[in-house]
Amino acid sequence: MSRPITVVGTGTGSPPDDGVLAGAGLVVGGRRHLDAVRLPEGAGRIVLGPLAPALDAMEEYVAARRRVVVLASGDPGFFGIVRALAERFGPHRLEVRPGVSSVAAAFARLGLTWDDAVVVSAHGRDPRTAVHLCRAYPKVAVLTGPGAGPAELGTALARTAPGRVLVVASALGDPVGERVERVTPAEAAARDWGTAVSVVLCLDEGRLLGPVRTVAGPAGRPAGWALDEGGFAHRDSMITKFEVRALALARLGPRPGDLVWDVGSGSGSVAVECARLGAAVSAVERAADGVARIRANAAAHEVDVHVVHGTAPDALAGLDDPDSVFVGGGGRELAEIVGVCARRARRSVVVAMAALDRVPAARAALTDAGLVCDGVLLQSSRLAPLPGDVTRLAAANPVFLLWGTRAPVPEEPEEPEEGVPQ
Repeated sequence: MSRPITVVGTGTGSPPDDGVLAGAGLVVGGRRHLDAVRLPEGAGRIVLGPLAPALDAMEEYVAARRRVVVLASGDPGFFGIVRALAERFGPHRLEVRPGVSSVAAAFARLGLTWDDAVVVSAHGRDPRTAVHLCRAYPKVAVLTGPGAGPAELGTALARTAPGRVLVVASALGDPVGERVERVTPAEAAARDWGTAVSVVLCLDEGRLLGPVRTVAGPAGRPAGWALDEGGFAHRDSMITKFEVRALALARLGPRPGDLVWDVGSGSGSVAVECARLGAAVSAVERAADGVARIRANAAAHEVDVHVVHGTAPDALAGLDDPDSVFVGGGGRELAEIVGVCARRARRSVVVAMAALDRVPAARAALTDAGLVCDGVLLQSSRLAPLPGDVTRLAAANPVFLLWGTRAPVPEEPEEPEEGVPQ
């Protein structure tokens, strides 16, 4: 028997015909999948709960050369049970018959393409990654799970991206129970959605229809970063210069699924650059005209930045814990601000300072919070034209850049999924 395990996707399309179950010694699946089919006479039946015991039982049937059929939701090779089965038995022993994934079905119900969508699983995982992707990208599909459903997503997004639309698709493929509902994050947070949710789409309707794509998935990384200051509105050259920004971005390491704070954001140049690299960003700025500039610069670069009008460190209290933080500007409260950021950052804090006197206190704030600190004095000179078609070097003001990094915490193993998460 070359392929003793048949994996059948169901749930968002037609149920499997009886022929696929013929001759099966064991049928494995969720309760609703098993209840929807007629088992062959004498076949064993396992309702999926914890995956390990089911895999052990399947191995016994395979060893006895008895055929096993696994019923899963949608496309079982898409965030589904195929991964666990392939790891245990080898892909050469699997015959996979995919159905329509819940993601494809949900976008089809809306009449939208999804070749440019970000797809993230929150099933058995920390939902923060899904939340940050929903903030950063205009078209996101979230495969949900217990503790990471529409209500939890809505609660997080209501504070930071209240203008998003959540499309909650439940019981997809069920001719009686299927529901596709459009709600605001606040409305999603206020409801009990039960256990029938198939997928949640998070949409920024102002940015849904992009250009024709050649490569599926979200837009690729930008061709360049550390953009020229002329690409941002700013006041009296009060902007993090691109030489400083280049190293700051390297130490922040913004990436899709991350949350970055830009504290003392000013023009928002660092915030915008991090958002262009796929991170969710909260920019904190105390000046009202600065808040307006940040929003204008984010719109000009077609990214979404959550802007907080307030004074740090008090304005940081209501924000979700960040992966990385950039602290710009100065002031007497700098060390306190750096300390608060360093205690809450999961990975790194980068501090830019023009004043030598503030460096020791900022460094102490990083190390006192348990971060490993390093830094550099950046001095640069740019080419500048002179009359007579000659060039001189124009020195920029030196800037101290300190960064603190936290030792990585080993990740816990992810919970195996059973078909496409519900």
